[in-house]
Amino acid sequence: MITALFDPSAAYFGANPWPAYANLRAQPGLPFWPGAGAHLAARMQDVRAIALDRRMVRDPAAFAPPDTVRRLQVAGNFHDMPYHERFVQTSMLDTDGPDHDRLRRAVFPFFTKTRLEGLRGFVTAWVDRALDRLIAQGHIDFVADLAAPLPGQVIGHLIGTDAALAPQMTEWSDQVVRYFDIDRTPAKKALAEEATRLFALLLEDLHRERSARPRDDLMSAMIEAERARLLTHDELIATIMQILHAGHGSTIDVMGSGLHALLTHPDQLALLRTTPDLMARAVQEMFRFAAPLPFFHRYAAQDLTICGQDWPQGTKFGLLYASANRDPAAFARADAFDITRHPNLHLAFGAGVHVCLGNNLARLNMDILFTALLARAPDLAPDGPVRWKSGLQAHGPLTLPLRLTR
Repeated sequence: MITALFDPSAAYFGANPWPAYANLRAQPGLPFWPGAGAHLAARMQDVRAIALDRRMVRDPAAFAPPDTVRRLQVAGNFHDMPYHERFVQTSMLDTDGPDHDRLRRAVFPFFTKTRLEGLRGFVTAWVDRALDRLIAQGHIDFVADLAAPLPGQVIGHLIGTDAALAPQMTEWSDQVVRYFDIDRTPAKKALAEEATRLFALLLEDLHRERSARPRDDLMSAMIEAERARLLTHDELIATIMQILHAGHGSTIDVMGSGLHALLTHPDQLALLRTTPDLMARAVQEMFRFAAPLPFFHRYAAQDLTICGQDWPQGTKFGLLYASANRDPAAFARADAFDITRHPNLHLAFGAGVHVCLGNNLARLNMDILFTALLARAPDLAPDGPVRWKSGLQAHGPLTLPLRLTR
């Protein structure tokens, strides 16, 4: 049974969810949590089984009639949101089967390692400029001053938007993403709908500009895919919007939790300074140690047997990626932060057909940021208490005060 220990809305959970996850892993089967109306998979074996099974879907429309889908939409308070329903609820993230595969193929060429390496110069230059300014200040909030602006700037550059628009786009994205958590208030609903509307208008303007004068950016490439009838116009807008929704917030969170892990494990920080070739493994361990997206759902599209039990069609499952990544059955010393860990087959990017499209971009950003930070601020140290996000949709620090010296 789910105990009071599992309370994602509590402040203590955001700072230290690991005892609650351990408690869930120790329970038999997949306990039901009313907070999400889902059976929770907390062990690596169970999470992987569900994530890799193509009988599991994100969208109940894959198995349920329209009236049932509408009831679920109303029950989740995702109704009466025309722009949100048009561009967010129909995105690649919530699409299954051939349509999902088609949309993923249209955008995938922009997210290969080879293609993303072309962004290294842009990211490096941005980080260097930011550190020039921040090191001179000496005392910063790592999240607000360094981690938060970076992913939006990089994704905006990839899409083809003006750099000055990145802060506004990321604010809209935050408002949309926050509405997916368990606390869906009327105020959050209004913000999510208005943010979606304004973001769509911005992308429509960019679409018109690139249709007339294409460039080497994602919008221009997607317009070519639209002209080739690989996706519709609404799918184009929804896909580009989703890239920012899915990519910027989670990267900010793992940057913050990753730095926090280094600061609270000084032996690992010292090892990384003396052995910078470990950076790629260190970044992987940051994702495993504190997965930025702790929860992801699936529905059973048919009656099935999985995780040792029979389940009826329509059963909702909550995949606790953060818990699976701390499962002692899958990782030696699972609660230890070890930047030499290899192999490191974590689930921070998910698994199966919905594995994170932007995982290479997130790792590139982190590699560049942490390499520069450790090289240019040899005496970085905590500079105050850390505040953590609550909820189950995201995990990471809200604030991380940091002292920098040259």
